[in-house]
Amino acid sequence: MHYTDYDTRLAAYAVITDDQGRVLLALWNEGSRRQWTMPGGGVELDEGVEQAVVREVREETGYDVVAGALLGVDTYVLPPHRRLNDSNRSLKAVRTVFRAEIVGGELTPERDGSTDEARWFTLDEVRGLDRVSIVDISLRLAGLV
Repeated sequence: MHYTDYDTRLAAYAVITDDQGRVLLALWNEGSRRQWTMPGGGVELDEGVEQAVVREVREETGYDVVAGALLGVDTYVLPPHRRLNDSNRSLKAVRTVFRAEIVGGELTPERDGSTDEARWFTLDEVRGLDRVSIVDISLRLAGLV
């Protein structure tokens, strides 16, 4: 496959925990069904991954955060028939995962975006949620599971 035969999407996600050991998740609304995901999303052309994760967390949760350690990078290829748009090209997803710390703001749902709720969950509660793969990947990278 030649590099012009597919699209690439760079994204940044945050693992945020509180002093009770709960993890912050956002409810993604763009798939075939609503599923929980890590706060985060696509990196804009004019920003770095650290800037993107701070912006995305603010948009999706209302919290101001500081990006911490890069926990890892996950990649996968999505075939054209599984994409949300009508593209006939595969998509290579490159997902960076950071630890992040809340420094301000308050829990507020995103309006008119790719998520419509954010909520704190215990790790036991997360196991029972309908969730996208980045949740388990992120929690594993953070050493929480």
